[in-house]
Amino acid sequence: MSYSELIKNFDRIREYMIEFYVYGFKSREEYTQKSSRSYDDERRRLESWFGDYIRINYTPDGKNFSLSIDSRSTGGCPLYAAWKAKSFTDGAITLHFIIFDILYSPEIKLSLKEIVDKIEDYTSLFSSPRTFDESTVRKRLREYISLGLIRSEGRGRNILFSRTEDTPLNCTDVLEFFSEVSPCGVVGSYLLDKTKRNDIFTFKHHYITAATDSEIIFRLFEAIHEHRCITIETFKMHKSGSDTAKPMKAVPLKIMMSVQNGRQYVMVYDLQRKVIVPVRTYNIASVTGEEVCVEHETYRSVLDGMLPHIWGVSTVNRAGTGMDHIEFTVRFSDGEQYIYERLEREKRCGTVTRLDDNTALFSADVFDARELVVWIRTFICRITSFSCSDSHIEEVFAEDLDRMYKMYGITEEDEDVLQ
Repeated sequence: MSYSELIKNFDRIREYMIEFYVYGFKSREEYTQKSSRSYDDERRRLESWFGDYIRINYTPDGKNFSLSIDSRSTGGCPLYAAWKAKSFTDGAITLHFIIFDILYSPEIKLSLKEIVDKIEDYTSLFSSPRTFDESTVRKRLREYISLGLIRSEGRGRNILFSRTEDTPLNCTDVLEFFSEVSPCGVVGSYLLDKTKRNDIFTFKHHYITAATDSEIIFRLFEAIHEHRCITIETFKMHKSGSDTAKPMKAVPLKIMMSVQNGRQYVMVYDLQRKVIVPVRTYNIASVTGEEVCVEHETYRSVLDGMLPHIWGVSTVNRAGTGMDHIEFTVRFSDGEQYIYERLEREKRCGTVTRLDDNTALFSADVFDARELVVWIRTFICRITSFSCSDSHIEEVFAEDLDRMYKMYGITEEDEDVLQ
């Protein structure tokens, strides 16, 4: 069978996009979970869509391919190209254009029989005409009605079909921003294809990997809106590729996105473990909607009550004791008031108390204090005290400082000067 850059569904290519872009630098031999033929076909598809962003590195283990995308030189998210490569049959695309040529204006209203008769007039012009029965045309019209492309109205005993009116796109700037920063931003990219892009936005931190999760996010939003249980299958990533882990049955409650690193999570109620936990969306292989959950609002209320004590997405601390109390004191000079302002700006669910003109105390009661440690480290050399109810975190923090001091050759005397 000949190679084609078009794809029937997105699931398979999504896995390769994650491998090439998020992980990258894997040789053909390292993809042992898939056949060599499958790897070659998917790699060629990626090369046809993202040719300008493909990087090849030669190593002793072989030739490695990866995606390298610099947002400073890219007008929009290039990963959306994969969404616009859906395959189609000759019959499907032929029928599509014939129907919309017949219903070329919203004023034209025809019954199913009239549309079928006109289709026969079109196909009769060919030496080997393709035929479309009434059932096929009816199914296609119903599909277009669900998509909002065609509308129907009753007139006597007949149902008349007509094309919906085109909606003018007068807000391209809004669409450009939406397509780059919002979940399911690919919808905005599709709309932008119908108009001229201005490319007025440039992003210092452009988290385009969210594009690969668009369909997963859509399914999750759909289940949240309908209060449905879902079955989630997740990837198990390893050196040779990935496969799927044991399915989880859960109730999706809220999508959470990090403005710091672009990661997307869905907060779910795990029906087996009876706890609310985060699941990272790019680890999700598939989402299947199940029955309506009558307890959805109850679980959502529980999550809302937990949010004031969630720093990132973690809902369980290391010791399993409920919540951790963490606090640290920062000392800054008269010309460093921006340090205090930064504490206020980045405190999230914590509290900042001004002790004097040059000292401030940050404190928080959170489910998992480990999530704060990386942020707290950015204040090193200004921290005068640090404590946490989880003694292990205190020990790790002190050990990290000791390693840093040794790395830079800092003595105890130097430490006193720094403080």
